[in-house]
Amino acid sequence: MQANGAWPEGVPGRLRLPSGRTVVGRGRRSTWPGDAPEPEFELVLAGRREGERPAWPSEVLRWPDFGVPADRDEALRALRAVLVRSTSERVAVSCRGGRGRTGTALACLAVLDGVGARAAVAYVRTNYDRHAVETPWQARFVRRLERPAAPRRP
Repeated sequence: MQANGAWPEGVPGRLRLPSGRTVVGRGRRSTWPGDAPEPEFELVLAGRREGERPAWPSEVLRWPDFGVPADRDEALRALRAVLVRSTSERVAVSCRGGRGRTGTALACLAVLDGVGARAAVAYVRTNYDRHAVETPWQARFVRRLERPAAPRRP
């Protein structure tokens, strides 16, 4: 086992962030590889009816397929918590397929870790999955991450 929550080289879906922290992105329709250590925590990005939670500690964040998080502030809170946890725990982020929502969340983590918002999607596509972040509104969500949320109308 690696120290400080680092995922070992060769674990499928491993993404090294600029700070050196590592997280794993994955699709939940695939089983966890038996030769890889299990996550110590997983952020599950799910619509209303998307299966069961993993066997290890997890949090479910409501995030519709091909969309953006239902609650931006809640998503940012969860993503910041994942980033903090990744300093000392093996953390995974997942959705059903492991590309759209997971890729978007990983791009958000990259922004929170110091990658410019306009460069984050390319960073994740280069270092995680070339098909990550599937829709224009997911890419826009990442680009707008550095700006504060617009006030909501009453």
